[in-house]
Amino acid sequence: MPIDYYILSRFALKFIPAIMLLAAMVSAAQDSARLSQEENHTMSTFGYEVVNVYPHSSLSFTQGLVYDEGMLYEGTGLFGQSTLSRIELETGRILDEKRLDSSLFGEGIALWKDRIVQLTWQSGLGLIYCKENMTEIGRFRYITEGWGITANSSSLIMSDGTDVLHILDPESYTETGRIKVTANGRPQQGINELEYVNGQIYANIWPTNWIAIISPESGAVMGKIDLQGILSQESLQARRVDVLNGIAYDGKEDRLFVTGKLWPKLFEIRILPKGGLIRG
Repeated sequence: MPIDYYILSRFALKFIPAIMLLAAMVSAAQDSARLSQEENHTMSTFGYEVVNVYPHSSLSFTQGLVYDEGMLYEGTGLFGQSTLSRIELETGRILDEKRLDSSLFGEGIALWKDRIVQLTWQSGLGLIYCKENMTEIGRFRYITEGWGITANSSSLIMSDGTDVLHILDPESYTETGRIKVTANGRPQQGINELEYVNGQIYANIWPTNWIAIISPESGAVMGKIDLQGILSQESLQARRVDVLNGIAYDGKEDRLFVTGKLWPKLFEIRILPKGGLIRG
């Protein structure tokens, strides 16, 4: 029997859109189920083990921290005291330092290829440096406050102290997306310094001793690391220190470093189940 192309075309026009819509609904339902599963995930709580302790300047109001090829790069804050520094990990010695204009309050930093990107707090101004000589080579604008910033293989990820992470194009610095961060289904406020670690976003939660582990796909906080007690009582009593802030990751050696504002030490830690907490 010959094919009646008219009838076939009418069938296609009538039913194929419905089939496509059904497929889209199924796909959306699957995505929703996955995100819901992450949101309803019982949040893991982790402790830590101190692996190594390194010197850190107790004058550094740490706002951003990055590790690269044996060096630490650190951004510090406070008006009139904000800097960008290249630091020798083992000794804490500052090898190179760039001072910001006194009108700027330095915030988080990130590495992107041969550049260092540094945020400022309330100026709406991002600074771009050549990594090799730390010379400023550009600036960009944003409309939020600047808190923390990190990078994955394709984007910059920026925090502003709220529950929102902003995705930036690393070439134009324009915003391309947002991540709403939730902990047990509720907005997670106070997201500060950021570090991208093995496909997840680690974030200091201001003004606490917690680091949140965030899914970049759903924004759900999948776990929290409790760093209470990492700075000894002697250090707390002997010096004026501020909150935990500063996360850096060595991807080649799988090493995680943390410090805080005005802390005299920088710690290399290993993440442990809560029951395995070893206080430093």
